[in-house]
Amino acid sequence: MKQRVLCFVSKGEKKKKPYGVGRKRRHVGRYCVFLLAGLGMVGLWWILGMAEPPQERLLAYAEALKAGEYETMYGLLSASSQEQISLEAFQRRNQNIFEGIELSDCTLTITSVEKQDWTAAKVSYEMVYETAGGPISCSNAAYFQRQWGSYGLVWQDSLIFPSLTATDKVQVLTKKAKRGRILDRNGTVLAGEGMATSVGLVPGKMAEQPERDLEKLAQLLQISVEDIQKKLSASWVKDDSFVPIKTIEKVDEKALLGFLPEEKALENQLLQEALLSVDGVKLTDVTVREYPLREKASHLTGYVQTVTAEDLEEHEGEGYTADSVIGRSGVELLYEAELKGEDGLTIQVVTEDGAIKEVLAEKPKVDGKDIRLTVDSGLQATLYELFSESESASVALNPETGEVLALVST
Repeated sequence: MKQRVLCFVSKGEKKKKPYGVGRKRRHVGRYCVFLLAGLGMVGLWWILGMAEPPQERLLAYAEALKAGEYETMYGLLSASSQEQISLEAFQRRNQNIFEGIELSDCTLTITSVEKQDWTAAKVSYEMVYETAGGPISCSNAAYFQRQWGSYGLVWQDSLIFPSLTATDKVQVLTKKAKRGRILDRNGTVLAGEGMATSVGLVPGKMAEQPERDLEKLAQLLQISVEDIQKKLSASWVKDDSFVPIKTIEKVDEKALLGFLPEEKALENQLLQEALLSVDGVKLTDVTVREYPLREKASHLTGYVQTVTAEDLEEHEGEGYTADSVIGRSGVELLYEAELKGEDGLTIQVVTEDGAIKEVLAEKPKVDGKDIRLTVDSGLQATLYELFSESESASVALNPETGEVLALVST
């Protein structure tokens, strides 16, 4: 007969595990923790080690600047710098300065790289800006903060120019070159610098109901009221601004020198008195291109005109700006390159009080050359008066040399 032996285990008594099983599991758990921590450290080291070198970030920043890609430049800044300055403020600051100096190219050369620790780096470099005032060279340094997978450029205004602070401005001053004169064989001026009168309005001094005054002014200047209102509505106009409306002849000196007939001089004098009777009208002297012989030599000398957008595109890089003049016909056109000269330009850093902090670049102005013709102004005027009533063309030559002494078209 088989016997069965029953073993009873009380509820409070735990079944014993084989010796060493629990201890082994605890050791395995610790090993896993250590392994994961080690892998994490290796991963962190790999991520930090694979970060783009700071000098490469700086070169990318310079390339974006050259292309005028200010948003790309902003994206290369550190997170803390982007908290310090908004994209709009960053773009406005850089764009105003670099477009103001007419940046055409820039070259950045790295001179040294100092990694201060795992979190920061300093890159020293030489920068050359090509500007309207000539090249600007400067030694500078950029600082970087390490971020996940990359270095972020620390923004400061001195990245533009070393001496520039957040409260400073970059000022561009233009020194206008004088256009060369056109002279006759004896040195008498056929075309040169003269004075005229600019008629303008000061909005703050106009009548409260200026409609009648504007109509009177338009009639006196032979322009439309709409033209005047358009100029008064420009965005830059303030109450104390002088808003130029039209340029007229300055009569007092002209009459004295005999450049104008007495009747014409009197007519212009009366015109100026009538203009000054309009509330808000102000007259000021302006420099203009003057032709003393007027219609007697106009077909010979030609004339100048303010450049157009098409002119600026066609003559890009030749020193013309929006307020330049250019020869349109006659000698003014034929000798444009010699007559126009080159404007001077100064680029400087100024404090918020207007004090000059540093002159970055300076290009002296070069006045245009005078052109002396073989024409005799006296003979030119006489020949014109002789044939002014007939439609004709006349030429007076020196029979011995073939020189043109007068060239008249009526």
